[in-house]
Amino acid sequence: MQVNDLFDSQSTVATKYWHEHDGRLQCDLCPRYCVLKPGQRGFCYVRANDGKQIVLTTYGRSSGFCIDPIEKKPLNHFFPGTPILSFGTAGCNLGCKFCQNWDISKSRAMDKVMSFASPEKIASSAAQYNCHSVAYTYNDPVIFHEYALDVAHACRDKNIKSVAVTAGYMCDKPREEFFSVMDAANIDLKAFTESFYKKQTGSHLQAVLETLEYLYHHTDVWFEITTLLIPGLNDSEAEIEAMTQWGITHLGPEVPWHFTAFHPDYKMEKIPPTSLQTLLNACDIAKKNGFYYVYSGNVHDKKSSSTLCHQCGSLLIGRDWYELSDWNLSASGKCLSCGTICHGKFAEKAGTWGSKRQSIIL
Repeated sequence: MQVNDLFDSQSTVATKYWHEHDGRLQCDLCPRYCVLKPGQRGFCYVRANDGKQIVLTTYGRSSGFCIDPIEKKPLNHFFPGTPILSFGTAGCNLGCKFCQNWDISKSRAMDKVMSFASPEKIASSAAQYNCHSVAYTYNDPVIFHEYALDVAHACRDKNIKSVAVTAGYMCDKPREEFFSVMDAANIDLKAFTESFYKKQTGSHLQAVLETLEYLYHHTDVWFEITTLLIPGLNDSEAEIEAMTQWGITHLGPEVPWHFTAFHPDYKMEKIPPTSLQTLLNACDIAKKNGFYYVYSGNVHDKKSSSTLCHQCGSLLIGRDWYELSDWNLSASGKCLSCGTICHGKFAEKAGTWGSKRQSIIL
C-alpha cells in the first residue's frame, strides 16, 4: 500500500507550512513543530506526512453544523443577538485535560462519521439561514487552517462574517494569514503561568500572548478573551491580578474579558465546579486594573453578564443567559445616557435570535 492510500483523497489537501528536517518533514503551523515520518500524523491527528509533503486530512469534513447565538462563542460586542453558523472538524493541537469538547477534539476516527461540506456550501447555507456570521469552533480552527481560509473567502463573497474560536497557539506566518480573513475572534487564555500550560495543556503560554498582541496591534479583528477558571489551578487572585495587569499593559481596556465557570469533565471529573463568587472576584480584579467590559460565563447571573457603560455605569445591553433583555445603544453604538462609545461592532438594532440552538444538515 502506498503512503498516499492511508488518507482519504477527497478530504486531503496539500499544506505549505512545513520543511524537511533530517529526512523527515516538520510541520510549522503551530509551536508544537511535529517532525513526521511518511504516513505519520501529528499531535493534532489531522495533519500528516503523505510521503512527499504535509497534508491536511480533514478538508471539507465537519463534526456537525449548528446555528447558535453569537453570545455563546462567547462574543458580547460583535453584533449582539445575531445567529451564527457554527462548525468544527476533529482533532486539536493542545492536550487540555479539562477539554469540554473532548469527544471531538480528541477523536481519532471522526473521518468515519463526519459529513462533507465545501466552503461554498457552508457560505451559501449561512446565507440561506440568515446567519450574520460563521464560527470556526468546537475544535481549534488553527489545525484545519486551509479549510478555514477557504470557507472564510467563500463567506466574504456573500458578506458573511467569520469568527474564530481558538486557543491562539500558532506560528507567526500562519497566524498572519489566518487572521487576515477573520472578522472576529475569541481567544482562550487558559491561565497565566507556563507551568499550567505545560502540565494541563501540553503547550506553552508565550505563543498565546504573542497572538493576543498581534491581534491588538496589527489587525482590525475584533476579539474578546475567555479564561476558564479551574478551582485550585488557575483561579488565585494573584494569578488573575498578574494576567489582567499584563492585559492592560500589552493590550487595552476596551478588550472584553470573559471569566467562565469550570464544570467537571474529561480528565478533571474530581475537581468541583467554579463558584459564582470566584468569577465575580476575578471580574472585580480585571475592572480594578482598568478593563471596561468584564463578564462571567457558564453561570446564570444577569448582572455580571450584561454590558454597562464604562463612563457612567448605565445598562447598555442586558443579558439573561443568551437572551438580550435590554438595548440602550444609539444607532452609532453610543450610550443613550451619556453619549460614550461602547467598543465593538454593532448594528443599529439588536438581533433577535435569542438563545435558540438549531442543528442543521448541509
